[in-house]
Amino acid sequence: MPGLAVFGITGRMGQALLRALREEEAAGLVPTPSAARSSGLGLSGALASPASERVGRDAALEGVPTGILVTADPHAALDGAAVAAEFSVPQCVGRHAGACLDRRVPLLVGTTGFDGETRARLVEAARAIPVLIAPNTSVGVAVLAHCLEAATVALGEGFDVEISEAHHRSKRDAPSGTALALGRIVAQARGRSLEEVAVFDRHGTMGPRAEGSIGFAVVRAGDIVGEHTVAFASAGERLELTHRATDRMLFARGAVRAAAWLVGRPPGLYGMHDVLGLGAK
Repeated sequence: MPGLAVFGITGRMGQALLRALREEEAAGLVPTPSAARSSGLGLSGALASPASERVGRDAALEGVPTGILVTADPHAALDGAAVAAEFSVPQCVGRHAGACLDRRVPLLVGTTGFDGETRARLVEAARAIPVLIAPNTSVGVAVLAHCLEAATVALGEGFDVEISEAHHRSKRDAPSGTALALGRIVAQARGRSLEEVAVFDRHGTMGPRAEGSIGFAVVRAGDIVGEHTVAFASAGERLELTHRATDRMLFARGAVRAAAWLVGRPPGLYGMHDVLGLGAK
């Protein structure tokens, strides 16, 4: 069974990935329609911060032990791995990518909020290993992104664009990586860079809306799993494309699917649209 190393095993997504793998294992023991979609992956390594009290203990925070001990060494976590999933913190993404490059292990990056220097390191690593950057591992969001590009081209620049997103109170980055990715799709479809047209702050007297700008609005409250809406507005009409997540497990299942897809791919930079066969973005 191909091994999956999880960077950030003690976090919400790390434990959700473990549950997703166990779901597949249970489906395989009792055949159901879902068993046909099994990734075939099994947990092979688990990484946490050196300061974590879980280092040296089993990867499962609850339930049946996995037999995999948590380590603080990314190279050790990659022992026996066919692919790695990055769900730790932005500051560690570059270092973990370096370990995957050293071991020639494909890497799925689900962590968001990393800087331009880290992204450059990921692009460089993709010259030698397959790297899949997925700000959102929901298959529904991947389809939303695909539809968004078509809508932007069809509607033209006569429509104003606003992107709103909502997440739980503990989310670190704002706007979300998914919201920014959606903004880039709109901007690029219009032949611009997001940096040129994004408006992140509105306060006080700002004057009329700038032509071609893309506005962002953020909510951080309670236990909201994730909501994203892209609104196109013109005189007399408004089109809204929305994705709402109500169960964090959907991201884990999408991540496991994407990680399994990455195994055996040639070096390169990939996205969820590649996993679903939706064409280039």
